[in-house]
Amino acid sequence: MIWAFGAALLIFILAGCSSLLPASKEVSASPWQSYQEAQLTFDKIIPGSTTLSELRSMSLDPEASANITILNYSDVMRRFMANQSVSLADLDRGVQDCVSAKILCRGYEINQQFVNKERNGNFWLDLFGFKRETHTSGWKFCGLVLVKEGVVIYKLTSGQPKIEQTDHTKNPLGPVQALGTKVFGFP
Repeated sequence: MIWAFGAALLIFILAGCSSLLPASKEVSASPWQSYQEAQLTFDKIIPGSTTLSELRSMSLDPEASANITILNYSDVMRRFMANQSVSLADLDRGVQDCVSAKILCRGYEINQQFVNKERNGNFWLDLFGFKRETHTSGWKFCGLVLVKEGVVIYKLTSGQPKIEQTDHTKNPLGPVQALGTKVFGFP
């Protein structure tokens, strides 16, 4: 009877080990489920035509939607004129108009992401630091809209439509190697 219990426990430990590995998610509250959805929304924005009320209907309202930063003209200037080699004349016309309009212009910076990190492999090798494998997947979207007197005058998007990354860490000495790093500063 004890032998059967021990065998069942061993099977449970070995079979369920990978499910014991850590996993994490970084998710921004967002009206979009993918990078493509966010980009499609921004594609609908037409500088010189799209109004503030139309932005609100697209869920681009910092008062109602999470993760939208309001920028003043000074913030806009710092983003586009990061060093002295860039002058106002070097910038897109919409950015020039925003900086020149000062308090009549504001920007909306949208940062949305969904990043999933999962550890794969053998639980015991991971636990004792011999071998770790982390798989990262997801997407990140960044958008900038400049609004002057209730009308969009500039838009810009960037980001990563698809994130796929696998990190492998191998420490042949396991916990001894980690201890050596902490105590002696060895890599």
